[in-house]
Amino acid sequence: MEANQFLEMMSKFKVYDCTQNLSIHTPPWPSYMPLGLQYFKRIAGAHMGQGANGQIMTTSNHVGTHMDGEIHFHSAGRSIGHVPLEEWVGPGVVVNLSDVVSDYSLYTPKMITDRVEVKKGDILIINTGYNRYAWDRPACDEVRYFVKHPGPSPEFHQWCIDMEINWIGVDCGSADHPMNTIIRQWHPAKFLEAEAKIKKEYGKTWDEFFPQDVYYQAMHLRLFPKGIVHAENIGGQINEIKNTRAWIGAYPLKGIELESAMCRLVIMTGETK
Repeated sequence: MEANQFLEMMSKFKVYDCTQNLSIHTPPWPSYMPLGLQYFKRIAGAHMGQGANGQIMTTSNHVGTHMDGEIHFHSAGRSIGHVPLEEWVGPGVVVNLSDVVSDYSLYTPKMITDRVEVKKGDILIINTGYNRYAWDRPACDEVRYFVKHPGPSPEFHQWCIDMEINWIGVDCGSADHPMNTIIRQWHPAKFLEAEAKIKKEYGKTWDEFFPQDVYYQAMHLRLFPKGIVHAENIGGQINEIKNTRAWIGAYPLKGIELESAMCRLVIMTGETK
């Protein structure tokens, strides 16, 4: 294909911005530092009369749409800046499970493959529907967003390894089920709700279904050493994309020391404008 043909074809494709809005009101992952923003100079009062707005931002790396890097949980892994750009961009799938999951639900590999073909090496974007509870949505519910969102079933992390998934993106607070994180201890009443649901649906206690020595933050601890990381807090136009294959790109800061980084997440589908 000639360059002009390629450019003409690409100009017709629809581009979706699936990034959550970033603000001082954007909640970080629980216990992390929120974003702070202040002006250090303004147009009307700049040094030497050279008017310009200038700002200072302080934040943790886990605010809004961000990519968890390998060294977030794996000391021998790569920092964000040491991952080549081509690993952040490539083919993948976007699957919408919002109609089959609810508070504390589990999603399985079969639920994904029933809706879209997943190929080895794909980027995998999972829409649980819980982006509707994000801070920038009309139905904002911070506790529901971070504490009650669905999460992966016991076999899910091994399936990701077997499929050699490039990286994963989720539209909620974590790629792990919240009750397989420290949130379980911070919200004991909510854990009892989650366990009651597990018992009703599977006839087992939470720890029988998810032995903690295996499943505590498995999507982080088991996958990051394999180079399979994930983006969290996806939002923006994610609900406009149905179950489909797509070209997906995440663009984190190229910070050589960064364990994770806020990023812009862009998805291109075969649709035309």
